[in-house]
Amino acid sequence: MTTKQATPWPRLLFGGALLAAAALAQAQYVWLDDKGLRQYSDRPPPPAVPAKRILKAPGAALQEAAGGEAAAAASIPAAGAQAPKAEPTTAERNADFRKRKADEAEKEQKAAEAAKRQADIDSNCAGLRQSKQTLESGRRIGTTDKAGQPGYMGDEERAQQSKKVQRALADCK
Repeated sequence: MTTKQATPWPRLLFGGALLAAAALAQAQYVWLDDKGLRQYSDRPPPPAVPAKRILKAPGAALQEAAGGEAAAAASIPAAGAQAPKAEPTTAERNADFRKRKADEAEKEQKAAEAAKRQADIDSNCAGLRQSKQTLESGRRIGTTDKAGQPGYMGDEERAQQSKKVQRALADCK
């Protein structure tokens, strides 16, 4: 009896298919997203991901060798370097919002106070202009002395008052 030995061709084809599948399994991308989480995909990361955050790409032995230690080291900032800022929490965002609102309210209050001061200055200047016009008009101006007796302003007193008004008007615009 002759025994036929099975041909190795089916085994070789099956082994070749396994090797091809293993090569495709290596075509995997690993990168860190904006929140610092690892992302795994068989497609390249989005264009917005910088090259320094891509941990593994097919055809390039980047940083995933040695069981991911290099990738872990890459995700930990070096001494002296600042860690990437995480997205603020809801409490932090609320605190920032309250701070912005308080700053706006303070600015509005300062603007209102400045407007009130300017209105007072304008009113004072208008009164000084009116006094100057009255003093220069030549009409008799009634006064009251310290004892409460009525009288009229003389030329000398009128000149003194006019100088005072003129000095005060120098500050007006």
